[in-house]
Amino acid sequence: MKIDILLGLQWGDEGKGKIVDALSPDYDIIARFQGGPNAGHSIVFNNVKYILHLIPSGIFREGKLNLVGNGVVLDPAVFKQEVNSLGIPLEEIKKRVIISKRAHLILPGHRILDAASEHVKGSSKIGSTLKGIGPAYTDKAARNGIRVGDIVRKDFKELYKRVLEMHLRTAAGLGFEFNLSDYEEGWFEGVELLREFKLINSEYFLNEMIRNNKKILAEGAQGTMLDIDFGTYPYVTSSNTISAGAFTGLGVSPARAGEVFGIFKAYCTRVGSGPFPTELTDETGEEIRKRGVEFGATTGRPRRCGWLDLPALKYAIMINGVTRLFMTKADVLSGLGSVRVCTSYKINGEESEEVPFEYNVCKTEPVYREFPGWQEDISNIKKYDDLPETLKKYVEFIEKETGVPVTLISVGSDREQTVYKS
Repeated sequence: MKIDILLGLQWGDEGKGKIVDALSPDYDIIARFQGGPNAGHSIVFNNVKYILHLIPSGIFREGKLNLVGNGVVLDPAVFKQEVNSLGIPLEEIKKRVIISKRAHLILPGHRILDAASEHVKGSSKIGSTLKGIGPAYTDKAARNGIRVGDIVRKDFKELYKRVLEMHLRTAAGLGFEFNLSDYEEGWFEGVELLREFKLINSEYFLNEMIRNNKKILAEGAQGTMLDIDFGTYPYVTSSNTISAGAFTGLGVSPARAGEVFGIFKAYCTRVGSGPFPTELTDETGEEIRKRGVEFGATTGRPRRCGWLDLPALKYAIMINGVTRLFMTKADVLSGLGSVRVCTSYKINGEESEEVPFEYNVCKTEPVYREFPGWQEDISNIKKYDDLPETLKKYVEFIEKETGVPVTLISVGSDREQTVYKS
């Protein structure tokens, strides 16, 4: 049995939560492998919208196990808030959610350091969500972190205080003013709740499940272009968002790789700072933002919108070894007279299809190809053959250019608004 991987191919916000929820009936275990509460996976069903930050997106499917893997950084306060927001009895949630002992905790001091770092950078800030993600991963790499498995230690509070003092000294050195109680609010209560959950050696558990022929879907957060190594550095997240990160983030061998599902929007969006070659700052960009309700699920910040970027998409497909493509938000572009796709860049006057080492250093201009738009309301369409011909030609162009089939098209936010293409 292989482990399938689902991840984003752009700058995050591709609609991974909805798709994981839609695919969950076909799997026994949904396993989140990286990131933290900077993720915002939205799921809509029965006219109710739920936003997940830490808990995997299979939580609403009865009988499915949802694993928070070792590659995740977990904020106990956010976890407690999320558990209380699900509308599912706590005892049932505890049956559905298990947590790796090796996952690192986000401490109140990490959030303080995150805010202090952005404050010091001023106009050159990266647009952090201020959730403490970067500092938590920094402590992990520096071997100063506290892990979920540590919360059952008798000396846990002493361990916490020792690390907190280090954080407070650093923040004071940066001249950042703060109220510690604001950051600690709800954190220890969250730790108490975590102690009620099943904390496991997830690497042993997952490999045993694979040997028992259980079907596992690894769920990624953020997107490929935010990967710490291969994204638009330094405007990236602090973890490996690509398919390789699933193996280190879960303790599974790459030899167990199955399908790699890559999700992309019919256009592009980005939250926060950083390069965005196809960004639209005109009325069309604003129209897409309004139609797509493009505001961050975690921060509420308006997302920057632009046309589909094929060089970046091909790059993400290559890095991840994508076997199937899933297109989301095709409905948002309905009614536009035409849609455009960036097919290459002009970099310092020369045409190239490669993602540059650093967009900001060189002058990168998108080269576009224009397509007729689709005018119909597609939100209630169930079959691929019933989609507008112009949309099907758009999809087929993407398939031809990337060499990967588009086998799912999302035509609305509800889990039922999904078109499958063989």
